[in-house]
Amino acid sequence: MLYSWYSPWWGARISDLSGNDHILMRPWGVEVMVAEIRIYANRALYAMPAFFSPLMWVYLGVCMLALAVSLFVERLFTLGGFRFSLPKVLIGLVGLSYVIAAATAFGIAQIRAGAGGVEFVGSSIVYNPITQGNTRFIAALKPGYWMAFGAGTFLIALALLRDRIVGAVRS
Repeated sequence: MLYSWYSPWWGARISDLSGNDHILMRPWGVEVMVAEIRIYANRALYAMPAFFSPLMWVYLGVCMLALAVSLFVERLFTLGGFRFSLPKVLIGLVGLSYVIAAATAFGIAQIRAGAGGVEFVGSSIVYNPITQGNTRFIAALKPGYWMAFGAGTFLIALALLRDRIVGAVRS
């Protein structure tokens, strides 16, 4: 989970500019790597609200704390007549929330990219204010995005199989 957190989830390049990945999206926000884009692009299309980055770092901290607690707590609790193991619930909720976070990031970015007139994944022709002509915007999901889904799915599976791995909680 931590490796996917620090890896880029999405990247884009503009064909008129040298290099790769001029824009990178990570779980806590979008990084613009080229000054020309920061100057000429509409910041509202890629910037997140000021509270977003700190909120996402708090989310990561809560997830890591929940996973750490699940290693040491052996408790059962009852909810509506069903008995649940607290470690399994914590691990499963972290996994589910991470899958939801990745899917939500994709959905929001897809909407915002469409509002900016570009494809979130794929190739688009956009106006370039520097050259006064059109340029190609090429965007793709990065391995970090797929690792996020994998990590979330793995945590869900780990929660479901926890009793077989470490034994059932008896309390």
